[in-house]
Formats: sequence, structure tokens, C-alpha cells
Amino acid sequence: MRIKVLSGVAFMALVLAACTSTSSAPTASAVATAPAPSARLGPVIDGPTLGPDGRCTVTGFGTATAIEPGITECDLVRLKGKPATDVLVGESGKGQREVQVLYSEPGGRELYFFVNNRLDRVVKP
Repeated sequence: MRIKVLSGVAFMALVLAACTSTSSAPTASAVATAPAPSARLGPVIDGPTLGPDGRCTVTGFGTATAIEPGITECDLVRLKGKPATDVLVGESGKGQREVQVLYSEPGGRELYFFVNNRLDRVVKP
């Protein structure tokens, strides 16, 4: 098989000739198609998650029996027995889902940090 390399001028002449042909509809070979966008946006998360309103996307889910690293966002709310005071949902620069859940209680505040729906750390200021 022999490949012919066209100069910039020859290539432009070929493109212009294709554009000015008598056919009003472009042929399939002349139409460039963009690749389909990825159906998945953001990180893949295991299990239901909290929304910005502090509500779990699914009810009756979770098996955790204690608040410890690795539990899910919904497990925390279920174990606490009440909605969070505030919830911040975002994405890290690494493409991970990051959620901060704040509980203000009579004994103080507790801030729970989740990465991809798993409790990463707890801060009690």
C-alpha cells in the first residue's frame, strides 16, 4: 500500500473542491462526527448518598452500627437519628466526590468529611 502525503496547499485545494461540489448534501465520508460524550460524569459512588438538603437518596439503607471511618453518608444520618445541620457537596480536584456534614449539638459541633461516600475523618472543633 502506498500513502501519498499532500502539501498544505494541495490539501486545502482538495478540501475546497469537496466543499464546492454540485451536491447540496455532504457525503458521509466528508462529514466529521464528534465522539459521543461520556455518559458518566463525576466519580462512581457505591450506594445512596446525601443531597445538598441533607436527605438520603434512598431510605432504609445501611448496615453500619457505629460511627467510624468507612461508613456511608446515609449511615451517618441514620445513626445520628436526625438531619444534619448543614451539608456541602462538591468534587475534589482529583475527581472525587467530597461531602462535609455538620452537626451542631448541645455539646458542640461535629464535622464529618466523606470522600466517595466513605467517612474519611471527623473533626470536633
